[in-house]
Amino acid sequence: MAAQAAAAAQAAAAQAAQAEAAESWYLALLGFAEHFRTSSPPKIRLCVHCLQAVFPFKPPQRIEARTHLQLGSVLYHHTKNSEQARSHLEKAWLISQQIQQFEDVKFEAASLLSELYCQENSVDTAKPLLRKAIQISQQTPYWHCRLLFQLAQLHTLEKDLVSACDLLGVGAEYARVVGSEYTRALFLLSKGMLLLMERKLQEVHPLLTLCGQIVENWQGNPIQKESLRVFFLVLQVTHYLDAGQVKSVKPCLKQLQQCIQTISTLHDDEILPSNPADLFHWLPKEHMCVLVYLVTVMHSMQAGYLEKAQKYTDKALMQLEKLKMLDCSPILSSFQVILLEHIIMCRLVTGHKATALQEISQVCQLCQQSPRLFSNHAAQLHTLLGLYCVSVNCMDNAEAQFTTALRLTNHQELWAFIVTNLASVYIREGNRHQEVLYSLLERINPDHSFPVSSHCLRAAAFYVRGLFSFFQGRYNEAKRFLRETLKMSNAEDLNRLTACSLVLLGHIFYVLGNHRESNNMVVPAMQLASKIPDMSVQLWSSALLRDLNKACGNAMDAHEAAQMHQNFSQQLLQDHIEACSLPEHNLITWTDGPPPVQFQAQNGPNTSLASLL
Repeated sequence: MAAQAAAAAQAAAAQAAQAEAAESWYLALLGFAEHFRTSSPPKIRLCVHCLQAVFPFKPPQRIEARTHLQLGSVLYHHTKNSEQARSHLEKAWLISQQIQQFEDVKFEAASLLSELYCQENSVDTAKPLLRKAIQISQQTPYWHCRLLFQLAQLHTLEKDLVSACDLLGVGAEYARVVGSEYTRALFLLSKGMLLLMERKLQEVHPLLTLCGQIVENWQGNPIQKESLRVFFLVLQVTHYLDAGQVKSVKPCLKQLQQCIQTISTLHDDEILPSNPADLFHWLPKEHMCVLVYLVTVMHSMQAGYLEKAQKYTDKALMQLEKLKMLDCSPILSSFQVILLEHIIMCRLVTGHKATALQEISQVCQLCQQSPRLFSNHAAQLHTLLGLYCVSVNCMDNAEAQFTTALRLTNHQELWAFIVTNLASVYIREGNRHQEVLYSLLERINPDHSFPVSSHCLRAAAFYVRGLFSFFQGRYNEAKRFLRETLKMSNAEDLNRLTACSLVLLGHIFYVLGNHRESNNMVVPAMQLASKIPDMSVQLWSSALLRDLNKACGNAMDAHEAAQMHQNFSQQLLQDHIEACSLPEHNLITWTDGPPPVQFQAQNGPNTSLASLL
């Protein structure tokens, strides 16, 4: 017995020594691999060699699976060798499923592998993989929630928002069961965001009310709490702005701005949450800061505070440039494109067409780098080109750009915005497009069955009807439509629509010979246009003031107004010539496929200035 015991002890000691030796060679190779990976610059080839050297030792299954995961991850993140990355990740996923208590490797392999499948456009392979991982991860709260978020995001990218909402609902209920109110709020807010995208407003309102209660009642990490509040307030603000309610949104926007200031003063708490289901962050602080700048720009542009919009755009773009040096997250490019889209519209209003055109070209370049970004913003890009064409009086090109944009969008608010602008093009063109124009005006009839709930767009539709009636010489009808625009724009502080309506009403009263009433409209229009500043309305108002004062025998005031008109004309003419001379001006002919890569220089401007002078 003693001899047997001694033999057994000897065998155990030999086994322990062998395990210790195995562990030492494994740890040595792992250490070398990590050293090469974190070198500056990283030595990825040597890192991969060290990890591959593990396999000839015939390691235990746990080490084998983990090494396949590490190799797959390094190859996926640092090389273009997606075939080898996929092979290693598939092996890691396969082996890890046979090992008990090996959740981190198992689910990280599933998560990375599904990402890689999506990158290779094998979405139909990624979905069942994620579903299986979700099914077997219910005892691991962090991974179960993370995989639900990942599959919901995949459905969202495919524009299957119904499936995505269902998954987020499942995630919210699971988070409630495992006692994570924080992650429950994240799931519900994400679902609210998708419902807003789908315009399911009846479902959004009770959901946001519930989210508000959860956020206020949750007591936890201050940064996590404030980030939930930012998410909640961003949804509220964008909901108001989508509805064109620029005045009503102000209290929410102010809360949001205060909230981001609070977050910027808080220090990141390194203490991990006790509940593993709480191990999520919505966005990094720096990204949230850019997002708040972005919604502030959106509000300023809609309200007609264009200098404020410029100020916040500059701040946001500066922050984005810094972030993009260290972070290649696709959301930063999306933020940049949306900021540029808004500031381009501001530039066209303030009489900086050349700068707007160069920024349109910048959006094209950003979209060239990302097919998904182009797919999401192609309609907006053609809409911006249409607005630019209108500003330089290239009406045929404007029609082509707006028609292309309509073909590319299924977003109701954008559709209504494009149709409103296309109708104004046809109105200015006279009798050439009467049938099409009548059809468009009927589709955006603000008196009945207006296609969207946006207060701002409905007010704009009344203005377009007023413009049409004015060109038709039906002045009483035009006045009714314009007064409706004024009533709506005053209710929500839509300054630019107010200025446009006032100057057009002033023009109508001037034509009718009612100089006093005309003056009562044109003077406040000029004041408001100067405050925005809106160069076209200033040009129009100064011309009317010149003619009004001349008709009333006010020679000095007429001379002053004529001088103002001359100054505005010169500024617009100079900008017009500069814009049309840029090589980017050739973008106005692009109506199909991806954005053109380069532009041929123009010999000079070839457009009429009749609409400006």
